[in-house]
Amino acid sequence: MRVPARLWAMLGVMVVAQAATTVVTAAPAFLIPHLHTAEGLSLAAAGLLAGAPNLGLVLSLVAWGAATDRFGERRVLLAGLALTVVAVAASMLVHGFAWLGVALVVGGALSACTNSASGRLITGWFPPERRGLAMGIRQTCQPLGMAIAALGVPPLAEAGGIPAALGLGGALTLVSLVCCAVAVRDPQRPPRAQIAAAGNPYRASGTLARIHTVSLLLVVPQFALSTFGLVWFTVGFGWSALAAGALVAGAQFAGAAGRILVGVWSDRVASRLGPLRLVAIVGIVALLATAACGWAEWAIPAAIAYVVASCVSVADNGLAFTAVAEIAGPGWAGRALGVQNTGQFLAAAAVGPVVGAAIGLIGVPAALALTALAPAIATPLVPRPEAERPAA
Repeated sequence: MRVPARLWAMLGVMVVAQAATTVVTAAPAFLIPHLHTAEGLSLAAAGLLAGAPNLGLVLSLVAWGAATDRFGERRVLLAGLALTVVAVAASMLVHGFAWLGVALVVGGALSACTNSASGRLITGWFPPERRGLAMGIRQTCQPLGMAIAALGVPPLAEAGGIPAALGLGGALTLVSLVCCAVAVRDPQRPPRAQIAAAGNPYRASGTLARIHTVSLLLVVPQFALSTFGLVWFTVGFGWSALAAGALVAGAQFAGAAGRILVGVWSDRVASRLGPLRLVAIVGIVALLATAACGWAEWAIPAAIAYVVASCVSVADNGLAFTAVAEIAGPGWAGRALGVQNTGQFLAAAAVGPVVGAAIGLIGVPAALALTALAPAIATPLVPRPEAERPAA
């Protein structure tokens, strides 16, 4: 089925908006060296500021999803992005650790407007046979935003301090706000009486809860690999920071391409959950292969296995996101996507300290092998494809 050009344009705007808000939440993490050396903050205090936007994000995701279900995607995007620009401007003007932390929390909470709204918009406009591809493209926004923040924030901080660095995300969000105002239109939805009659999908079955649990588990290897890949290849294999950084960045971009390919696959087989189960199974093998290469101290095979495992570890995101929106239906998609993201962010927050402690005790290869338990537990929890609602 041919998709009108305006829908692809709308998808492009969603990628820009989600990438821009990713820069807003990611910028403080790339400010840590500046905060420590130039501003005199301890690493613990700088790390606390770096995590502030994610705290706001987690606290507001479900609320933004409910607002999207109630008021529609366009209103939520325009209001949320405009408020995000204001919050970023406030963070550029405040002084003092406490006030900066508050501004960053508020900015993160407001930036969450794009998470559910963009996913709901895509499932509302794109036909089922193109949704996997569209959602896979949408899922490239996170690595794109992270790459922009990694490249832009440190030099801006060096040249203009904290305000200039934080202003990058604000400027990009302002651009995305204008684009959304021009391009975004709400898809047609069933009458409210029909939506109400459909009822709460969480009460109808445990399918959504199982998908949320599976996604929570599959986040563990994703963030373990991305968080500790750099230190593994620099300390464990003696690579330069440049070479190790290039490997990790390359794995992120390869993973972004992989999300698109898996989305196309799900369109071809007309199922999200079938491919999701296979991705979980392949993830077990990829993690164990990476751990085995690490134990053998084979640097190049370990690097190849690391890239493959990283690609597989992010391949589930678009599949699960699309399945949740389709199964929840138009009346609950926003809230369901909010719950989906909230669980993933909470799990991701736990990965750093838990996996870091495991690496300190048993080393990187053994810790990676241990993370293979997550997809192993997730695999039997993936609902059968029969549980998928025919998407409308």
